[in-house]
Amino acid sequence: MKKVVIYTGPMCNYCDAAKKLLSRNNITYEEIDISLVEGAMEEMIKRSNGKRTIPQIFFENQHIGGFDETRALEKENKLLDLLK
Repeated sequence: MKKVVIYTGPMCNYCDAAKKLLSRNNITYEEIDISLVEGAMEEMIKRSNGKRTIPQIFFENQHIGGFDETRALEKENKLLDLLK
């Protein structure tokens, strides 16, 4: 299974929703809080081609997007296929 990384921030309802979505699909992930990790915001922006909003979710080096994009993949039953 691919490594999943989610960039989050404090008091972010979409971040919480994204983490719950990943957990209910039994997807383990590494969380990087951009408010606590020096340079994490710049890293996230670079990896996501300029996206500045949180959360930003990656499967290995593939940028999935934020909560809305991840939820759409779940609804289409495509989320778990991307992890193979």
